Amino acid sequence: MKAVLLVGGMGTRLRPLTYRIPKPLIPVMGKPLMMHVIDSLPDEVDETIVPIGYKMDVMEDYLRRNPTQRKITIVEENKPMGTGGAVKNVEDYIDGPFLVINGDSISSLDVSRFIEYHREKKAFATISLWEVEDPTPFGVVDLGANGQIHRFQEKPNKDEAFSRLINAGAYALEYEALDYIGKGFVSMEREVFPRIVEKGMYGLRFQGHWVDCGTRENLLNAFWTLMREGTYGEGGNGSHDPDVVLPAVVEDGADITDAVIGPYAYISKGTVIGSSTKIEWSVIYRDARIGRGCTIKNSVIDVDVTVPDGTMVTDTVISNAVSPAG
Repeated sequence: MKAVLLVGGMGTRLRPLTYRIPKPLIPVMGKPLMMHVIDSLPDEVDETIVPIGYKMDVMEDYLRRNPTQRKITIVEENKPMGTGGAVKNVEDYIDGPFLVINGDSISSLDVSRFIEYHREKKAFATISLWEVEDPTPFGVVDLGANGQIHRFQEKPNKDEAFSRLINAGAYALEYEALDYIGKGFVSMEREVFPRIVEKGMYGLRFQGHWVDCGTRENLLNAFWTLMREGTYGEGGNGSHDPDVVLPAVVEDGADITDAVIGPYAYISKGTVIGSSTKIEWSVIYRDARIGRGCTIKNSVIDVDVTVPDGTMVTDTVISNAVSPAG
């Protein structure tokens, strides 16, 4: 079985981080976003196909330097094609029922159970569903008692929404679904799904967590969600250091002198943090230098950034990366 990992887009809402790397490679708890998804796939998924345009060379370089046990095939996407167009662009790599999964979110979806559910229902298409408090920013589905989807509603007013179940970005599709995807820029959600809903489309609700990491706030929330579940980063742990307020993670190799870390802070290896500094609800990526007497809150500090003594950083992303155009 093949899986198509959707990693298109330029990650504009996460700039300047995404001036340096594509969004799917942004580390969360010491592992790139896309690897959280790929590692969740069952063994029967024998190839993951990754259509990508923006910073394809960076993606290829990462995979060369970090070989995996799984087969990952990079396919160039010369122009933005939307979620449906990206799938159509790689149809020559697909040879049967297949998965499509967003590569820039984290979730607790049991993908093995998801595939099993699709087969049990003899579905033409199955999508993962997540319940939200406010459905207005999303497309919602009308789900029948037997799990069949009857219709879709795009970004409804709150008092008009017929559901609070939203598309959580994982699809199981029969091979014939490719016939319903046109070439060029195509939206799976807005164009393809309404066309195939009568073919037998089902939804699977799941519990646990789901975070779309497209903004600074949601990227940070992905860290905090995994921390609350006790998922620590590579080389990191819930430190017993009296100056670390749990939950927090300090990777091995961080140099911290008389600073208060946490709650909800992730400190990467190679980071140097000066005395009398307070870091909470923030992520510090590798080899950053944080001066003395700094306060950092609700922020992301990118690799190799230096924060001068006495600086207050709140609600922002700081990176040395600059726009390719500038």
